[in-house]
Amino acid sequence: MPDIDPRGQRFAAALTSVVLGAALILGNGWLVAGQALIFAIGVLAGPHRSPYAVLFRTFIRPRLGPPRELEPAAPPRFAQGVGLGFALVAAVGYLSGLSTVGVGATGFALGAAFLNATVGLCIGCEVYLLGRRALAALLSYRPQPVDSARPTTY
Repeated sequence: MPDIDPRGQRFAAALTSVVLGAALILGNGWLVAGQALIFAIGVLAGPHRSPYAVLFRTFIRPRLGPPRELEPAAPPRFAQGVGLGFALVAAVGYLSGLSTVGVGATGFALGAAFLNATVGLCIGCEVYLLGRRALAALLSYRPQPVDSARPTTY
């Protein structure tokens, strides 16, 4: 999977914030379901192929020029998977009449997207990196052998 332009991820987060904000104001589960579809495309095809990424590459990036740096696509892909989970819960909540569930899940997804759009903090990306570090530590753990000749003191 190719590395991606971090500005595109912030652009996508801004569009996601607008969609989820409108869904929250209107209480519209279909808007959240549409955002879930956008997340699903990003998860399955990669963040560089999501509809928001295509919009960014076509209309925004040519005006900005090339990025100073690129970032790995795996953390944003994971973050979009987390967003997909929240969006699915929200859509099911709204569409089944459990509006409290819809509002709560939409609010969490909106908060995360808004943080990414405004200050560049991708919570899902950070969770991904913490998980990778924890897994690496777990896989490299080697228990020390017990010396049976030494008595154990309590």
